[in-house]
Amino acid sequence: MHPTRERGFTLIEVMITVAIVAILSAIALPAYTAYVQRSRVPPALDALSALATRMEQRFQDSGSYANGDACGATMPTTENFTVTCELSNDGQGFTATATGSGPVDGYGFSIDHQGVRVTTAHPKGVPSTNCWSMKGTTCDT
Repeated sequence: MHPTRERGFTLIEVMITVAIVAILSAIALPAYTAYVQRSRVPPALDALSALATRMEQRFQDSGSYANGDACGATMPTTENFTVTCELSNDGQGFTATATGSGPVDGYGFSIDHQGVRVTTAHPKGVPSTNCWSMKGTTCDT
């Protein structure tokens, strides 16, 4: 008769597996969280672009971006962002801003009547050039 060997895992095998899982989670979880956070930004950029288009239509129709003391277009609503609009030059200019809250707190974007797009706030820092799309800390062209 041959001696039978017990089946199962040794303590060292279990510890190595736990260490590998811990290392993978330490890398994967923050990357996934950042990915989910960035995925919530495009709706705000779309809302700003749509607002700028409506404001330009207003200007074409009336010669002013204003409707009384307010911007001449209805502010869009988007999840996790507050969109605001400020007039300048007696209704001849505007700046629309989207400010993040909740899971996207720390993000901010704006567009003006000249079409200049600016990242006003970003967790990794504001780029030195005007843009909305960022890769790391630089504008993504």
